[in-house]
Amino acid sequence: MSTYFIQKKPFVVPTDDGKYIGEHFGKASTGQSDLSIAHMVAPPHWSEPFQTPEFDEYTFIISGQKQFEINGEQLTLRAGESIQIKAETRVRYSNPFDAPCTYISVCKSAFDFEKVNREAE
Repeated sequence: MSTYFIQKKPFVVPTDDGKYIGEHFGKASTGQSDLSIAHMVAPPHWSEPFQTPEFDEYTFIISGQKQFEINGEQLTLRAGESIQIKAETRVRYSNPFDAPCTYISVCKSAFDFEKVNREAE
C-alpha cells in the first residue's frame, strides 16, 4: 500500500456560469470528507449568491483579483494574498474585474453542496 497519492485527474465540477472548478481532493474526487482542495478560475464579471457554509474555507489568490462580501464588509484580494473564512459566516464571492482570477480553495471539512447554504438570487 502506497503512502502517497498523486492526483492527475481532478474532478471537474460542471458549472453553468463559466467558472472552472477542478477538485483535486475532496468528496467528489477522492471521497474524503475531512478536507477538499480545488483549483478554481473565476471568469471576469462572475459572481455567485450569498452563502453561509458549514465549513471553513481558505482561499489563496494565484493571479487576478477576487472580491469578498463578508457580513456587510467588502474586501478585494490580489495575487499572493490569502484569507480564511470561518464556518457559519455569510459570504458572497465575485470577480467584478476585467481579468480572470485563478485561486486555490481549501475547505475543512470538505466542500459539500448540501452544507454550502446558498441563498436564492
